[in-house]
Amino acid sequence: RERESEREGDVEREIGGMVLVVQKRSALSWMWRVCVATFILALCVSGALVLTHYLMGHPRVSPEEQVVMETERPQLSLKRLGSRSKPAVHLEGHYQAGAKGGQVEWLRDQGQAFLQGGFQVKENQILIPRSGLYFVYSQASFRIACEDGEQARVTPLSHRVWRYSDSVGGPSTLMSAVRSACQRPTIRGEGWYNTIYLGAAFQLHKGDRLWTETNQPEQLEYEGGKTFFGVFSL
Repeated sequence: RERESEREGDVEREIGGMVLVVQKRSALSWMWRVCVATFILALCVSGALVLTHYLMGHPRVSPEEQVVMETERPQLSLKRLGSRSKPAVHLEGHYQAGAKGGQVEWLRDQGQAFLQGGFQVKENQILIPRSGLYFVYSQASFRIACEDGEQARVTPLSHRVWRYSDSVGGPSTLMSAVRSACQRPTIRGEGWYNTIYLGAAFQLHKGDRLWTETNQPEQLEYEGGKTFFGVFSL
């Protein structure tokens, strides 16, 4: 005689006095396994698609091409930097005895000198490209042979930056300084060194002109960028 009875999750079947317990598979468990397998498969397919897209967008580069790319990058960076650079000018001084005006000549093609952002140099003067706030600076380095005597000890050194602006209606001193030279005598053949540095921020207008005046340009040191004149936008 067969008799079946069901319990939760199992099926009991009695056959000839023997009871067999048969486990009943849950439909919910089977569906869960199918979902997990489908999710894992989807992850694998997505990973493969992402990898393929990356490889197509980033082709392999040979060593020779890599060298060319690394060589070109600094040039591209400098071009981008130059396009974003603010107006600036830095000039280095030179003096030749008997020169017209008897003043320092400011050169833009010597040493570390440069010109960018619309600045111009005309008649030894810096022209402001547009109105705004600027930092103006200049340095004059002197080397003077000093001797004994009161007359030599009181020799003054002066350095001045001038500005001409239509808003002012004439030239005016932007900044200046005076130093006493030969504060002590030196051994014959040696020099006494001193430096005048000027620098400050100013509100300037388009078309303003800046230039310098030094009372003893023949005593200036020019080598190694010791004497310079510059402006940059803030």
